[in-house]
Amino acid sequence: MALDKPYLDVPGTIIFDAEQSRKGYWLNQFCMSLMRAENRTRFKADERAYLSEWPMTEEQREAVLARDLNWCMQTGGNIYFLAKIGATDGKSFQQMAGSMTGMTEEAYRDMMVRGGRSVEGNRRVGEHGDAQRPPQRQTPNRNT
Repeated sequence: MALDKPYLDVPGTIIFDAEQSRKGYWLNQFCMSLMRAENRTRFKADERAYLSEWPMTEEQREAVLARDLNWCMQTGGNIYFLAKIGATDGKSFQQMAGSMTGMTEEAYRDMMVRGGRSVEGNRRVGEHGDAQRPPQRQTPNRNT
């Protein structure tokens, strides 16, 4: 029986729940392997070969090779594990977060210093803003 997941309607958000955890298990284990210097060296020497040692899906491998962290998250990656890829590439977490939002590092930093992203258009479906479901068309009352 599938669990009710009312949180799935948060626009632009991937919730790392038990299902995502199972889906991304090997992707996240690969990321954790990058904590060891010898594994980082092997990965950087031949990324495709190193990734082939892990029983990940081909989509997960492609997402890693593309360094598309949003894609990695869609395939089960957890940002705290995925940060190991960024660190291996010499990227800061701020640089990685900026890339995930389509912003430069500086634009992302400035946005966060100003208090973060506006909630307008970023609420749950059913609340206010652009995330709200479209209103139902009202049928005219033909009895009046």
